[in-house]
Amino acid sequence: MIEGLAQYALLAVIAVITIVVVAAFSKKLGVAAPLILVVVGVAGSFLPGLPATFAIPSDVILVGLLPPILYAAAINVPIVDFRRNFSTISALSVLLVVATAFGIGALLFVIFPDLNFAAAVALGAVVSPTDAVAATSLGKRLGLPPRLVTILEGESLVNDATALVLLRSAIAATAGVVSFWGVIGDFAYAVAVAIAVGLLVGVLSVFLRSKLRDPVLDILISFAVPFIAYIPAEELRASGVLAVVIAGLYAGHASAKRFTPQARINERLNWRTAQFVLENGVFLLMGLQINGIIGSVNRDPDQFPVVTALLVGLLVTVAVVVLRFLFVGPLLLFLRRRFKRKERSHQRFGRALERLRSLTTLDERQRIGQRRAEAAYQRRDTDLTKLRSEGLGWRGGVVLSWAGMRGVVTLAAAQSLPDDIPYRAQLILIAFTVAVVTLLVQGGTLPLLIRLTGIGGVDREGDRRELAALLDEMSSAGVQALENPELEIPGGGQIDPAVVERVRADTLLTSEAAWERAEHGAGDEALVHSPHQQYRSLRREVLEAERAALLEAQAAGSYDSRILSRAQAMLDFEQARIEQIDNPSGS
Repeated sequence: MIEGLAQYALLAVIAVITIVVVAAFSKKLGVAAPLILVVVGVAGSFLPGLPATFAIPSDVILVGLLPPILYAAAINVPIVDFRRNFSTISALSVLLVVATAFGIGALLFVIFPDLNFAAAVALGAVVSPTDAVAATSLGKRLGLPPRLVTILEGESLVNDATALVLLRSAIAATAGVVSFWGVIGDFAYAVAVAIAVGLLVGVLSVFLRSKLRDPVLDILISFAVPFIAYIPAEELRASGVLAVVIAGLYAGHASAKRFTPQARINERLNWRTAQFVLENGVFLLMGLQINGIIGSVNRDPDQFPVVTALLVGLLVTVAVVVLRFLFVGPLLLFLRRRFKRKERSHQRFGRALERLRSLTTLDERQRIGQRRAEAAYQRRDTDLTKLRSEGLGWRGGVVLSWAGMRGVVTLAAAQSLPDDIPYRAQLILIAFTVAVVTLLVQGGTLPLLIRLTGIGGVDREGDRRELAALLDEMSSAGVQALENPELEIPGGGQIDPAVVERVRADTLLTSEAAWERAEHGAGDEALVHSPHQQYRSLRREVLEAERAALLEAQAAGSYDSRILSRAQAMLDFEQARIEQIDNPSGS
């Protein structure tokens, strides 16, 4: 009989195998893997051999799993897109969370006679944060507009912090140790300190990692950053979750300038793997706990049986969906009016800048001010152009409203409710019902809703042209560097013109290949006969032949293993470069 740590190790192995199998089949089924894993977990919770009281302590999720999950998401969120949509993200992740917490709290206060209002608001805070894992995974695959995906990701990154801080304040209020203004002050303090801690950790970690040249040490530091940001912030009674998000946003933004290309490749690969395992694993764990939750309700002496708690959970689910729709509609109207005000302000800014340009005599201080004004005007103009081309509209509003699924944070937060709170077991089951129903119903029908609304997704042809134009700029800068008359090799001396021409051709190769894709389209037969496609086909044949020779040498054992490893790495990088030219979007 397997017992103790061996039992949990076996469960972990089974969980990883289950995640891999489900993820592989989910792509063929067109269903997000988290949705299937929840169902598998629920079914697995009733299998013999699993403890009937199987439960994951809330701290394991909130402290052990949530920080790396949020950090992995934050480093991949473009900070420019986050800034452009900050008002929408902050409204959904702060105002909507507060409105949902108090709205659901009022509903539960009426239903449960022995529950005080502060405790009811606590559960409202539990069910208020959304989990965008399933929504964004579906959205990206189905081609949702990038702005909508950014809003969903940004909301899910920040609203956990709001909900957990509000939950902490509501629990304190149940004991009568905090006032309304105390809650406001606690929230402001938690946010301010979390931002400071997150920025400090982000800056220090980026500085340290930029000095490291060992990829193993670099990744180890990267894996530690979420906890380095989370733990001090929580010790200071701030939001550890928000500190992790800020640190991740900063690290992701700074990586382009401060990290080596290899460090960025390693970080993407390692965090993508960790994110995949953690995100899918928590949904499986979420389903596995249902049997234990139901058992705790059956053991509770209060007069609310399982069926009643499930019905209340369905009622709360309807309420959170309705509240989100009621909030998103006015929010879109507000954003539309705000955008028009920004356009008028931008026009006034442009006229003022024109008057500044017309001045013929400017001192040095005025010229510096003009350059700053030009940069600010260009940035605002780009922002407005992007927002105008990616307007949400009613279709985006419907999808945004329906994509408010709840997830594992809701269940973990519910399990952190105090033991002495009335109806604790029933409240946990209610939270579980909200999370599972929103995941399965809203997540399962989201693809159909996207098709019915006909919301415009990614313009792949436009993306190809934009990528080609960007590569043109990059290639031009590279070719310009080759035209430097004082160009020398590192050891001194002039460079052979033939070598310069070879580097020039390689520099232009990627840009020219991108324009071929933009003009002919991916998969078009005309592209097959293009010179660069022929080059890549021949190069792949050469690489395959070289790889076969390497495998023969490896089998014969005629070379030292470290030499074979180096040759293998060189082949892998070259093949990856060719494949990236073939498929620059990574799709």
